[in-house]
Amino acid sequence: MEINSQKLVNPSFWLGKKILITGHTGFKGSWLCLWLQLLGAELSGFALKSPTKPALFEEANVAKGMMSFCGDIRNFDAVLDIIEKCQPEIIFHLAAQPIVRQSYKIPIQTYETNVMGTVNVLEAARRVKSVKALINITTDKCYENKEISRGYREDEPMGGHDPYSSSKGCSELITSAYRRSFYKESGIALASARGGNVIGGGDWTTDRLIPDILKSFENNKPVIIRNPNSIRPWQHVLEVLSGYLILAEKLYEDKDLFSSGWNFGPNNEDSKSVKWIVEYMTGKWKKGTEWTLDKKNNPHEANYLKLDISKAKSLLGWQPMWTLEQALEKVLEWHKSWVNKEEIKKICYEQIIVYSQKS
Repeated sequence: MEINSQKLVNPSFWLGKKILITGHTGFKGSWLCLWLQLLGAELSGFALKSPTKPALFEEANVAKGMMSFCGDIRNFDAVLDIIEKCQPEIIFHLAAQPIVRQSYKIPIQTYETNVMGTVNVLEAARRVKSVKALINITTDKCYENKEISRGYREDEPMGGHDPYSSSKGCSELITSAYRRSFYKESGIALASARGGNVIGGGDWTTDRLIPDILKSFENNKPVIIRNPNSIRPWQHVLEVLSGYLILAEKLYEDKDLFSSGWNFGPNNEDSKSVKWIVEYMTGKWKKGTEWTLDKKNNPHEANYLKLDISKAKSLLGWQPMWTLEQALEKVLEWHKSWVNKEEIKKICYEQIIVYSQKS
């Protein structure tokens, strides 16, 4: 399979490029690896073993067609050794502890991974001359959430009520400090990317809405949700990954203009409530499926969150291509293929190509 009609992501740019992805065994990292494999990049990855069972990394045999190294991002010497060994031109730093509720249970590990992991990658990368561009992948939750109705802009304060959100705010501040203290004069372009609530086939992460819904469908049980009225910027994983790829191309060409923070989220009308998502998916999968409210004393999570994506639209030419309904259809299509034991790598490639042609 080949991608030959992408208008924004440039296939010729990626052909033969040496790329390192940290966190490549995770859900988002696996999709990014598959896209870069299609583009012909020379790809390496550094991460812990797949965090879930099943996992997209194994189901789609992502390791085939790349060099995959197992290690802990908290170990500076291991990070430096991999970067020196792989000699990447571009690094995507995705390795993280990504779950809000989990961060309440393991706050020390969350900060070690998300804060010192970022320091380790940025410090190691600046010591290796092959590196030309680096993108630190954070989250929409890095902003100090004031429960406002408009989307947060890139120049607004970092913050976070819970350990996960605050650790990602810290990661953003570290990125800014390294950019100004070291990278500005080093010749390495350094940016951060803040995506919305990413959904897609192959996500089995605990305490995420779409995986929880699909698991309930499979077990013929009611869907249990915590905060039905919470509004999030939902988007398909390919939407945010296209933003990362376009940003990396721009960074490689002009580090001064594009070395900053960037939001990649959906259009405003696709920031929907948890209840809306559940009811849409139950209607598509099996009519009559019920949902119930989790009445446990759950830890704090923000009720309202949107991203302002005007900067990415105007300066990168990036914009969302799939509506939320289309994104959910792709999730259901993928999951039904998996249930039917179809070839998962082929399904992923097909969805990437369809998305690329639309772009």
